Amino acid sequence: MYELQFALPMTGAILNNINTRLDARTIYVLLRHYESKLLFVDVFFSDLAVEAIGKLDKQPILVLIADDEEEGGDDVADRSKFCYTYGDLVERGDPDFNWIRPETEWDPIVVNYTSGTTSSPKGVVHCHRGIFVMSIDSLIDWTVPKNPVYLWTLPIFHANGWCLPWSLAAVGGTNVCLRKLQTPLIYRLIRDHGVTHMCGAPVVLNMLTANRHEPLKTPVNFYMSRNPTGTEKALKNGWLLTGDIGVVYGDGYVEIKDRSKDVIISGGENVSSVEVEAVLYTNPVVNEAAVVARYDEYWGEKPCAFVSLKTGLNRKITEKEIIEYCREKMPHYMVPKTVLFLDELPKTSTGKIPKFQLKEIVKKLGSTRLRRM
Repeated sequence: MYELQFALPMTGAILNNINTRLDARTIYVLLRHYESKLLFVDVFFSDLAVEAIGKLDKQPILVLIADDEEEGGDDVADRSKFCYTYGDLVERGDPDFNWIRPETEWDPIVVNYTSGTTSSPKGVVHCHRGIFVMSIDSLIDWTVPKNPVYLWTLPIFHANGWCLPWSLAAVGGTNVCLRKLQTPLIYRLIRDHGVTHMCGAPVVLNMLTANRHEPLKTPVNFYMSRNPTGTEKALKNGWLLTGDIGVVYGDGYVEIKDRSKDVIISGGENVSSVEVEAVLYTNPVVNEAAVVARYDEYWGEKPCAFVSLKTGLNRKITEKEIIEYCREKMPHYMVPKTVLFLDELPKTSTGKIPKFQLKEIVKKLGSTRLRRM
């Protein structure tokens, strides 16, 4: 898959890295919208791919990526659905092929689809210039040295792996790949290969810190369009309206405070759910946290916190304790009035917490009591 991030654009094709955690129906919808003509399929997702293309009027050419080193890596129920294997294509390739350059730097290189955290997935087109700038900016912002050893705990289907396929190539990086996020495996690969850098969603870092093994000898750097209606809503006067709320400082820096639909209005005060969550994460007993609005008869809305606790605690953590912790660290109007404990917070296929699901839970709870806080 890493090689294809270079090979396909060099043929003039446009990439679309599909989330392997999606179901067949959703993948079918994406392929139909994208009008994919060529689909490279990892052997362990062959059944999923075959099911997804089953209802397409124009089915893409299927190319199987086998893996002889993994148990079951060459076991495919129906090879007749696949026109080629990846190895066959490489062997048939022309070493003198003059790769196709984009006509302009604004030509598309990849189409990504949002994970649908707040609505249905949307296709986002990225150009060569945008990907180039992001790739270089990642190296500068993270201060990546030459020849890093990078462990792929971040899937490439998630925002192109934050453009790190191209960033790493620019600095001569070594790529260490893995199929599943398993804590013992990650720690072993870090030790065996001398991993210096890795990325991932907060859930990955939580998983690693909550299940620590023996200390590591060296530190590891962790870096935390054909929809006219949707496009019309998102684009206004040449601006892309993301729905995020931010602050522009005097030096030009922008700080994202929250998503507009997640801002909690309590007694006329705007409460950033992100800021409340940031405080909750400083509590040593909190593993995960998410904050949404709950209707309140007196204040209009009050923050409601969903919390999962770290494992291995030797005492029971109460709602009152979490609320008091917040009262000591933030203005009282920002303090959650309700704290709900879950074993684990729900996640989307890309590891994000879908707040619309939490809002549905809160809606069923009704309003909080008519009292000040």
